[in-house]
Amino acid sequence: MSRLRLGVNIDHVATIRNARGGSAPDPARAAEIAIAAGADGITAHLREDRRHISDADIEALAALCRRRGRPLNFEMAVTEEMQAIALRHRPHAACLVPERREEVTTEGGLDVVRGHNAIAPAVARLREAGIRVSLFIDADPAQIAASAEVGAEVIELHVGAYCDAVRERREAEVAVLLQKLADAAAQADALGLEVHAGHGIDYETVGAIAAIPQFMELNIGHFLIGEAIFTGLDAAIRRMLVLMAAARPQALWGVGG
Repeated sequence: MSRLRLGVNIDHVATIRNARGGSAPDPARAAEIAIAAGADGITAHLREDRRHISDADIEALAALCRRRGRPLNFEMAVTEEMQAIALRHRPHAACLVPERREEVTTEGGLDVVRGHNAIAPAVARLREAGIRVSLFIDADPAQIAASAEVGAEVIELHVGAYCDAVRERREAEVAVLLQKLADAAAQADALGLEVHAGHGIDYETVGAIAAIPQFMELNIGHFLIGEAIFTGLDAAIRRMLVLMAAARPQALWGVGG
């Protein structure tokens, strides 16, 4: 079983900064700490309304990740504006996500089936520039098949429903939702897609998700930034890495800067 990578989403460092204005806390400093703690990559979502990450943050993070030899995963809506920004900064990866102004956070996966005509050319444009394209989707067979059809190299499965069921002690749903994720990961892997997972993962839910062998990367943000208030970001990330490793005891792990 291969080693599972951790991408740390630093969006909500910017949320705290923007609540008061000014420059602190600095998302780039959080990214530096995350990399030193063992994060395999940094994720940042530049929203249309710039509610947290800013254009200047993306510029700083892109430069930092190049200097530190870590990939930047640029989460973005399927818009001309965001494609232009991605093409200017050339991150390692671009994860296409649905985006609505009124949502507090991303509430579901991208509808690749209905959005085929807009998504396929965006995927092609980004891939031609050497950017690895991921699609953030629900664990739905039709969406997985459509993701392969539009030319994505990676999918990131929305695991929020499972995580919510665990935290809310909805025991009857937990096993069903976990099996749905496992089936979706197996389907995607069979289609040649690399499989990631994200949204809502915490210390309680990470073990079962990490144990699904087709998952190659977990992207975790809100929980780690929240936990950092109490324990520090370095400690929060290192504990998450330990829990991920425990779910894959056969894999080789190393934590370092």
